[in-house]
Amino acid sequence: MPVLLIVKIIAGLFGVFFTLGLFFIVKQKTAVIIERLGKYNRIASSGFNLKIPIIDRKAGTVNLRVMELPVEVETKTKDDVFVRMIVSVQYYVVESDEGIRQSFYKFDNPARQIQSYVFDSIRSEVPNMLLDDVFSEKDKIAQAVQSELSATIEEYGYAIVKALITDIDPDAKVKHAMNEINAAKRMKEAAKEYAEADKIKVVAAAEAEATSKKLQGEGIAAQRVAIANGLKDSVEEVKGAMEEGVTGREVMNMLFMTQHYDTISRLAEEGVNTIFMPYSPSTVGDLQSQIQGSLLASDTITKATKVEDIAIATKKSRKAARPDNSMDSVDPEDFE
Repeated sequence: MPVLLIVKIIAGLFGVFFTLGLFFIVKQKTAVIIERLGKYNRIASSGFNLKIPIIDRKAGTVNLRVMELPVEVETKTKDDVFVRMIVSVQYYVVESDEGIRQSFYKFDNPARQIQSYVFDSIRSEVPNMLLDDVFSEKDKIAQAVQSELSATIEEYGYAIVKALITDIDPDAKVKHAMNEINAAKRMKEAAKEYAEADKIKVVAAAEAEATSKKLQGEGIAAQRVAIANGLKDSVEEVKGAMEEGVTGREVMNMLFMTQHYDTISRLAEEGVNTIFMPYSPSTVGDLQSQIQGSLLASDTITKATKVEDIAIATKKSRKAARPDNSMDSVDPEDFE
């Protein structure tokens, strides 16, 4: 019975002490500022803590976890384009008595004051850069913001973990123009690729044609060699036939007839529309004689024409060499 009474007394005392504020508990990753008679006294860390009622009081609680502050900044680039940027600043209070004290007493509104420093840092960096450089060097801008903030707010008990640029948003018309420029560049590259492909096709076709012509020429050359060898063999056969009593005219008639029927056969195979004049195989020999006679007559006419032209040219030169008033030396042949 006395033990139960003692327990009740102790419990009652604890209740009174808690009611009076003698005991208090601080959560993990937080710190409590204790003031004594209105003046800073100490930092109460996480766990079970004591304070003197009425004399001591909890001035405030400081969050020791990493916090994130998104800051929206609108500024102008070097090429006079207005952009809206969102900078996310991750910061925390230094876990030391001095750091906690400085962060609590020196900053009245930490988020708003850190935001002001971010504004100042961004508006000193971005106006010196072109719009394209803002996109390509955003990590550089974030590093500059982080360095400047770290040096500035360190004395206030804060530390910067990272400054991240999470969004860069220029004016809608500027974005449309940038998309058009990008599309034009891609079309230009595509046109180059198409041109290169066409070039490859043309070169390949030219090489193929050159190879075809080369092979065709080699084929024609081989064909001519074969024809020459065949003619050579034919001449040898003709010589042998002539030695046996066959005349050369008969042999040539046979060759002409053979070539004649070979030509007709090829025309029939290729489906060529041809009109044949009346003829007889027996007249092949006469055809040979006519061809030979035509060739000889043509040669004679050509020679005669050349002689006549030379004579006319000679007369004209003589006439031009005489004086205009000299008529007694005129050759009567000039008037023919």
